[in-house]
This record gives sequence, C-alpha cells and structure tokens, in this order.
Amino acid sequence: MSDKLFLKLQSIVMESPLLSPLLHKWAAIALPDAWLVAGAVAQTVWNHAFGLPLAHGINDIDIVYFDDADLSEEAETAHSVRIRSIFSDLPVWIDVKNEARVHLWYETKFGYAIDPYRSVRDAIMTFPTTATAVGLQPSNDGMALCAPYGLSDLLEAIVRPNKRQITPEIYAGKVDRWVALWPGLTIIDWESGVPGEAIFST
Repeated sequence: MSDKLFLKLQSIVMESPLLSPLLHKWAAIALPDAWLVAGAVAQTVWNHAFGLPLAHGINDIDIVYFDDADLSEEAETAHSVRIRSIFSDLPVWIDVKNEARVHLWYETKFGYAIDPYRSVRDAIMTFPTTATAVGLQPSNDGMALCAPYGLSDLLEAIVRPNKRQITPEIYAGKVDRWVALWPGLTIIDWESGVPGEAIFST
C-alpha cells in the first residue's frame, strides 16, 4: 500500500474536530488492541473530498478492542461509560465494542450466526464496505493502519460492498443513508462489488 495514501489519510483525520482530540488522547482509552475504525474515519474522508465540514453527517465514533479474557457485557459497558466520560466534550456518541464477544450477540441482532473473531484485524476484514474496513491505532511511535482492502476506495469516495459477512439488504440500507448525506459518492452495486484478496497493512 502506498505510503502517500496513508499519509494523506492521516493528514485528513488529524484535521477533524471530532477525531483529532480523541487520537491525541488515545492513551486514555487504555484497552487491549484498541482501534479507531469504520464510519467516522470514512465519513471524515468523504467530507474532505466533497468540501464539506469535516464533522458533517457523523453521529458516532467507533472504537473497538479485543479482550477474549473477559467476554462479559458488563465489562464492555463499563469501558464504554468510562471512555464517553473522558471525551464528554465531543458532540457525538462514542461506541465501544469488544470484538472478541461480537459472536455472542450477532445472531440476535442480524438473524444469522458468525464465528468468533480471532483479532480486531479479523473483525475489520468483515466490515460492510471496502472504504469503511479501516482502522487507525495511534502510538508513541506514530500510527498503525489496518486496511485489508487498501485505501483507494476510501480516498476516491467509492462505496463497494464487502460480501464476507453482510447481506444485500444491509448494504442497500447503508447506501441509502450515505447517499442522502454524501450524494457525490460512487456506489458499486452488490453484484459488482467483489473485493480482492485481503492483505493487512500495519
């Protein structure tokens, strides 16, 4: 993956009034293998691409982590409350999920079972579109990237379905919602949206 694309992504994200404060205080998250992922990252990039305020259309921020030693809902909830308290000045909901326990509730919510994830990277690989299958993990040495389908679709505002886990109906619902907020998006239909071989980049 091009370092130039990754540097461009970092530059855009660090300009965000929602994401930059969170990334600057990342150590306060204090969760195992925690990543900033998915919609808020992609939507910040889309806003930049279309000349919109960088916070436009962003209602929540997803933080995921992996703790297979504690699969309790109570622990996940406690972490969520703690982190939302730390970042209470941000005008968005912060959603915190332990990817190690997603399989415990997925069937109830979506109607079909999934295998347990083995890591956060394993989970990101199943995110519903190639553009939103992205994660950033700040550290003292810089920033790590997890982008199993690369960054081209994200930075070119292309929405392409990742069929590893979602259904056509789930994809259609996301597309309808996103196009209303970002009408300039290029939408790849379900039948055409077959991603290539996944390669992690960190």
